[in-house]
Amino acid sequence: MADAKLERTIVKIASDKSTEKFVATGEVIIFDGFLKVYTESSDDENEEDNDTLLPPLKEGQKLDYKSITATQRFSQPPARFTEASLVKKLEELGIGRPSTYAPTISTIQKRGYVIKEERQGKERKYAVLELSNSKINKVEKTEITGAEKNKMYPTDTGIVVNDFLVEYFKDILDYNFTAEIEKEFDEIAEGKLKWNKMIAGFYKPFHKNVENTIETSDRATGERALGKDPKTKRKVIVRLGRFGPMAEIVAEKESDTPMYASLQKNQRLETVTLEEVLDLFKLPRHFGQYKNKELIVNNGRYGPYIKFGEEYISLPKEEDPFTIEIESIKAILDGPRLPRTLGQHKGLDIIINKGRFGPYIKYGTEFISLPKGEDPLEIDLETVVDILSRPRLPRNAGQYKGKDVVIAKGRFGPYIKYDDLFVALKKGDDPFEVNIDYLGELIDAKLSGVPLKKEKATKTEKASAAKKSKSKSSAKKSTTTKKKAAVSTKTKSKAKSKSGR
Repeated sequence: MADAKLERTIVKIASDKSTEKFVATGEVIIFDGFLKVYTESSDDENEEDNDTLLPPLKEGQKLDYKSITATQRFSQPPARFTEASLVKKLEELGIGRPSTYAPTISTIQKRGYVIKEERQGKERKYAVLELSNSKINKVEKTEITGAEKNKMYPTDTGIVVNDFLVEYFKDILDYNFTAEIEKEFDEIAEGKLKWNKMIAGFYKPFHKNVENTIETSDRATGERALGKDPKTKRKVIVRLGRFGPMAEIVAEKESDTPMYASLQKNQRLETVTLEEVLDLFKLPRHFGQYKNKELIVNNGRYGPYIKFGEEYISLPKEEDPFTIEIESIKAILDGPRLPRTLGQHKGLDIIINKGRFGPYIKYGTEFISLPKGEDPLEIDLETVVDILSRPRLPRNAGQYKGKDVVIAKGRFGPYIKYDDLFVALKKGDDPFEVNIDYLGELIDAKLSGVPLKKEKATKTEKASAAKKSKSKSSAKKSTTTKKKAAVSTKTKSKAKSKSGR
């Protein structure tokens, strides 16, 4: 079947009543070919048939309109990155290597420069005008805009830090900088460039720039003025503070006291309005006395809370500090809440509380994390006493050369604390089973700089190794026996067949 021939065409249509022109871009069929019997279908049900095909037209040809439709359109911001699309962009720009992509993305999230989240779209109205039979009909339609899933968004901190770096370290923030450094690293690896020459070429001007920035730059806060407070007639600003984005009613006179309020999680320095900020200053809310203690709801560094006398209770996530009623506050105060005092064990109080890293048990001067699966509001005294009876870290393993040897749990696993020395335990060492002799060997090895040989292992390790060795040898023996049995059976069967012959 013959190929179809199509001509890419741009048609400009002038009007006798307007200086503007209609422009249509599409294709004109010169020769039908296979299109005479076949037209490619589309999965999009809403797509009009042959919307890119134009009818044959001649220059100067007069056209009569059937209808003219005008649809309101809005400019679209650049698409937000997902983790995958960000990696693709880094590859295109020649920034980093495959081994650095994941650490880079996790670092900017951990430092609070970027958040990954799903955002619900908002309904937006748009107008459609249609001219038909010399009449204009206006129809108002709606669409969902701004809906995003698992996209990465810069935080206020990230925006302020980025603006500061672009202003004072423009060369380093340039996309080509990292790509050029990667090239130089390759040249060093190939022996074409000396590493000290390359480092000197970068570090000297960079160090000078850092010193100049320290001397001349102001603290970056991303400050933005919103207007005047109707009550005090003072200036209202938003900026980045020590504990995050915040609003401030500025003290313009010496007699004035500045007023502060933290922005809510869904509010941004660049988009928050004066009305929204003024609502933040409705906190703290005073509810009077309850059980002879003053009751206040406020917003703090770690979120909204209830101040009940001298006690501070975090407000549940589902409660809004601006709308919560006194009955709900009383229910929170009278219901189970942290901290909980369960009783005493061996003359010391047992208290359950929640901290920065989750719920914990406070026993005397000790703080023990609550095991996963235990509800801090329901756990009883008996269960907590059982948890306290279990071996736990830190553990005093004894003395070595007159100094205490303590085994503790750190970020990267259990370690030995010996005076001012910190020594990591070997992989496989049980922090509850290792003895003082073995710990002394690890300490000496660390002090001498000579690593401990593998044969210097704990009794626990040797015992487990012996068990493994024994089980392996017994398995081999049984396997060998079976093989021999099979061979002897085979020999017998052969013998039988011979005798049978």
